[in-house]
Amino acid sequence: MKALMVSLLAGAMSLAAFQAMAADKVTLQLKWVTQAQFGGYYVAKDKGFYEEENLDVEIKPGGPDIAPAQVLAGGGADVIIDWMPSALATREKGVPLVNIAQPFKSSGMMLTCRKDTGITKPDDFKGRTLGVWFFGNEYPFLSWMSTLGIKTEGGPDGVTVLKQGFNVDPLLQKQADCISTMTYNEYWQVIDAGIKPEELINFKYEDQGVATLEDGIYVLEDKLKDPAFADKMVRFVRASMKGWKYAEENSDEAAMIVLDNDATGAQTEKHQKRMMSEIAKLTAGSNGKLDEADYKRTVATLLKGGSDPVISKEPEGAFTHEITDKALK
Repeated sequence: MKALMVSLLAGAMSLAAFQAMAADKVTLQLKWVTQAQFGGYYVAKDKGFYEEENLDVEIKPGGPDIAPAQVLAGGGADVIIDWMPSALATREKGVPLVNIAQPFKSSGMMLTCRKDTGITKPDDFKGRTLGVWFFGNEYPFLSWMSTLGIKTEGGPDGVTVLKQGFNVDPLLQKQADCISTMTYNEYWQVIDAGIKPEELINFKYEDQGVATLEDGIYVLEDKLKDPAFADKMVRFVRASMKGWKYAEENSDEAAMIVLDNDATGAQTEKHQKRMMSEIAKLTAGSNGKLDEADYKRTVATLLKGGSDPVISKEPEGAFTHEITDKALK
């Protein structure tokens, strides 16, 4: 009897080991550091949604010195999170990125201005200094200014563009009248610095009709020709969207899961809970499938980017519904 028990136990352990070995590995490269912006992926891992799809997912944090597309092209990841302006620009330059899913339905990008500047509407930007992020994030801004007929070389009828770091110092130190913020991050850094919401006015890109898609899921086009890889991505997207929907409905719990995965210890519970609550507003309404109308709006915005558009022509093959169509069945 004892021998039988030992044999059964050994068999069970062997089966578990085999199942662990059999799980398909996926490496995900994030666009930025560990934070609630990527809550759905951490939730999917923590809650076992990836495991249910027989996936062993490694989530690699990003940062200011990490370009997800370069990591992907270099073989350091199977799939990345990126903003569509960056992804389409990269594709036009020869790295064939393809959007396979779009968890974020809305944009969180804004210009945040001090009310004491007297700015109440976009036309008031003329003659002002505006903080703008670069590294591909400037293109929606340039397109917006082009739409308004406002030049970006300074002067009384134009705006002076201040190349903004990933902080809110230019607004706090009054080096700029307005700065770039995200609804879920930098805006709250301004508030935490002591400026009251009623002392600010926000201009959301979404409301101005120049929003571009953010935080999509991208892979290399050639990889999708491999049925095994495509199947792995179907399972990855399905589990990830399950994670995102759970995060939407349980934002505080999702924020705590993110904190558990923050190896730097830099994030705080207050900030991550607030961020997750705001992120849930941006993923709401998406089942993961890219909305072609949103895609076309993004492309149109990027083609209008003033004298230096981010892309010079309509992209071809830059997205596919093949993965989400199967994942959502």
